[in-house]
Amino acid sequence: METTMRQMFKRRQVLGALAAFSALPLARPARAAERLGFGELYKSFGVLGLEFSDKVKRLNGADVTVKGFMAPPLKAEANFFVLTEIPMSLCPFCSSDADWPDNILVVYLARRQTFVQYNAPIEAHGVLEYGAWIDPETGFVSQLRLREAAFDTV
Repeated sequence: METTMRQMFKRRQVLGALAAFSALPLARPARAAERLGFGELYKSFGVLGLEFSDKVKRLNGADVTVKGFMAPPLKAEANFFVLTEIPMSLCPFCSSDADWPDNILVVYLARRQTFVQYNAPIEAHGVLEYGAWIDPETGFVSQLRLREAAFDTV
């Protein structure tokens, strides 16, 4: 009887471990995010405004990494910031997408991070989106965004 109980207990342990293992997501090979520079964001500027580059169009929905600087956020508890090509002591918020500068991109953080000084170089990485979009919480208009993003100091 004791041997049968031990066998059942071991069998339950194995079955429990297999069930826990099967609940884990399948491992995917790590894919490096593609680098994107500010000079690669737009193809041209004409009477209709800025036209996105072929690279931006190709990378829409893909993981990308962009180096730049964090413009000062609107408020300390914000979950997003503006990434700029050069350090800016004031945030370059726009009133409409027609005013959108060609050297910024909005970074929506996957989780809150401590903001850094405006002149500290950072590397932001996340999922690239392009096209006019209005943030429903803030009313902020953007043309380019990184979603589910994070950043590291360089």
